[in-house]
Amino acid sequence: MEKGSCLFHPLISCIQKIKLLEMKTRFYLLGTNNTQTRFRVLAIDRTEPKELVIYDDKVEYKQEEIQQLLNLNEIVAAFGIQGFVRFLEGYYIILITKRRKVAHIGYHTIYKIEDTSMIYIPNDSVRTICPEESRYVKMFQSIDLSSNFYFSYSYDLTHTLQHNLSYPWQVIPTSEKHVSNDVPVPNAPSVSFKSKTQLDNEEYGIRTKPHYKFVWNSHLIKPVEHILHPDWLLYIVHGFIDQSNMNIFGKAVYITLIARRSSKYAGTRFLKRGANTEGHWSQDIGKMVAKPAITIDLYDPYAETAGAHFNDLLKRYGAPIIILNLVKKREKKKHEKLLSEELESAVNYLNQFLPPQFRIEYKTFDMARKNKGNADVMKRLAYIAKTAVLKTGFFNNKKPYYAQKSFTIAGQKRERSSSNFTVQTGIIRTNCVDCLDRTNTAQFAIGRCALGYQLCALGLLDSPKLEFDTDCVRMLESLYEDHGDTLALQYGGSQLVHRIKTYRKTAPWTSQGNDIMQTLSRYYSNTFSDAEKQNTINLFLGLFVPEKGQPHLWEHLNDYYLHNKTLISKRDRPLTQWWETDVYGCLPYAYNDLTKICTEMVQLHNDQVEMVDAYVDYHRPDELSILDEMFVFKISNSVRDFMPNFTTNYSPFVVRIRPGRRREECGNKDTGTKNPSLTGQSSTSSTTSSTSSVSETETEEDDNSVMTNDSQMLSSKESISKMTFESLFPSMLQAYGTEIVPPKSSDLLLYKKYVLIGKKANGTIKSCNISSWTPTSNFSNDSSFQVAVPQVKPESIDIYKRYLRVGKYGGFNPIKRDLDIYKKYASLR
Repeated sequence: MEKGSCLFHPLISCIQKIKLLEMKTRFYLLGTNNTQTRFRVLAIDRTEPKELVIYDDKVEYKQEEIQQLLNLNEIVAAFGIQGFVRFLEGYYIILITKRRKVAHIGYHTIYKIEDTSMIYIPNDSVRTICPEESRYVKMFQSIDLSSNFYFSYSYDLTHTLQHNLSYPWQVIPTSEKHVSNDVPVPNAPSVSFKSKTQLDNEEYGIRTKPHYKFVWNSHLIKPVEHILHPDWLLYIVHGFIDQSNMNIFGKAVYITLIARRSSKYAGTRFLKRGANTEGHWSQDIGKMVAKPAITIDLYDPYAETAGAHFNDLLKRYGAPIIILNLVKKREKKKHEKLLSEELESAVNYLNQFLPPQFRIEYKTFDMARKNKGNADVMKRLAYIAKTAVLKTGFFNNKKPYYAQKSFTIAGQKRERSSSNFTVQTGIIRTNCVDCLDRTNTAQFAIGRCALGYQLCALGLLDSPKLEFDTDCVRMLESLYEDHGDTLALQYGGSQLVHRIKTYRKTAPWTSQGNDIMQTLSRYYSNTFSDAEKQNTINLFLGLFVPEKGQPHLWEHLNDYYLHNKTLISKRDRPLTQWWETDVYGCLPYAYNDLTKICTEMVQLHNDQVEMVDAYVDYHRPDELSILDEMFVFKISNSVRDFMPNFTTNYSPFVVRIRPGRRREECGNKDTGTKNPSLTGQSSTSSTTSSTSSVSETETEEDDNSVMTNDSQMLSSKESISKMTFESLFPSMLQAYGTEIVPPKSSDLLLYKKYVLIGKKANGTIKSCNISSWTPTSNFSNDSSFQVAVPQVKPESIDIYKRYLRVGKYGGFNPIKRDLDIYKKYASLR
């Protein structure tokens, strides 16, 4: 990050390796960096049966200063602290004992938690026994912390890349109480930087405030967040992160897909749908059947819940908000259509109070009905994605190159800024009923479109159009299918039922049986295990805190009161103003990006200080690296995993008629067998129910709502021009905006004057010795019949003769100088 002449670097946590050392009265946590040159120490009291007593002197030690601690009994080695938790007895500490690299963003490494260790802190002499403690422990441990939880020591995963590269606006030290991002910090000492004069010609290390909506261990670190040094704290997100290497003629381009699940109103498929009273969205239906009836239990005439939800989107992403609603529009018996009507009504009501340029755009596309007919679903989605991406743009921290075509540029330059950044303003929000199968396919279409424009911005493509059946799109499709499977397992209990090939209608008919099995798997999970999963999530997130004398978690009939704190809340603004004043004042830009908050700022002498040197943290020159075991060799690669074995065209953007190697066939990932549900026909009740679907004769009527308003914007931008020699081989001026021309006569005179002054000042330099250099590889023209005798130096011949004498007569006496050296060495021993 750079603002004027001031540079900002993200601070890297120095605690990346931890040892838990045991004494009878205390636990010691010894944290160090990768090179083991910087150490910090935590002391945890084990004589307190209930409370967590922890000491952090916030002092950085050297290895010789903590030598005594190294002699203590080591219980476990770890890579970070996930947090502390208490049920009915004392506290437990949760440590990350195994991690795995899953992605690199620049020089920042993203890790996935592979294993954890939960250790009881109080010793046995002070422990109080509660019979229900073991049940709570078992319930808490049923959360698989090795399943899709991620963290980084230097990169903030709770924010977007655009936010992380935005300029800091305010420094607010970590307060004594946990404060949400949605409310201001009252009476907090802060420093604002509203002008460049306050920060000039300096370099700073900064630590940003995380977005607690995506922090899943906020309850676990809450007891110590205001006590510990920030290097001890890790903010863990839940969802999906994966990365692939697209090889473009030897140039590696890393495609990274990040999905973060909100910790607000989190739950399983049939227990968490819709939004709570605070506007946090998720997916309460009481009936546990294969297809629960959709009912509106609580009417919201002023759309307060929807307003809170869209206000949060405006705050984080700016305007416009583009809604892509994939729910069915026409049914004989209202089911999904009821949701579409309510959503459209709420959007129309909220748009009354916004100016036209910031209004919420509502688009609808009935994927399920179109897929049953002969319509090209992916073509329609591609058109919707293109119009939406051109409106929102995307973040690019480099200015467009000279020859980049104007229709390939998306995004706008931030006002009142001297940088060359183009930023994303707004967001494309997709939804269906459960936001699994249809939503994943729609998001793939949007991601495919955005990737095309990103590759154009990098100068790797001339046109943003990416064809299907290319190595690039097949790699992206594989990423999104892994993404869909992961989130479907977390939320619905099975992998995806309908995949991208389902809507492309290229799947084999033999996958119909697997399609049905996935449907049954979801039904079983939703019916028999969702309630237990929901209780576990509520306990893990701290929504329910066990207390003695109070009903236990499993004794409650439902968890409605946990996720909906108040039904009537005090408002500080009229109902017609559903947005925050500060948020509206920043539109179309995101309020969070323009008012970025940091919790720590350190002035640096240079960017090679270890706490900000991401280059050293990434390459780790102090460690021996085995190339075959490096992360870049293990991730999916377009050449190794997708390109056909025999091909003459190595471009990842060329259409392959015959399929190439598939990554899942290579066996290089331990994710298990892929769900082969690739059927081109729908099989679950969400898309084929005879009671709710209309006949296939309804076809093209509602397409106009998708493909009318934006057609003029795209019609004239991509005219196909004839291929000419000049278009194939553009000149230097056309490609880079400059060309080589002879120097001006005035410049030549100036240079001659400069040379003349130099000669008069220093005199003419004459070379006395002229060296003649002969290359060592200057051999004569020998043949198989005649070889010129080489010239060998006498010293070399003498060495060779001595070598032969040793082999023939044995060793000979060493010379006197060598004997003297050996005697001197022996005397010192």
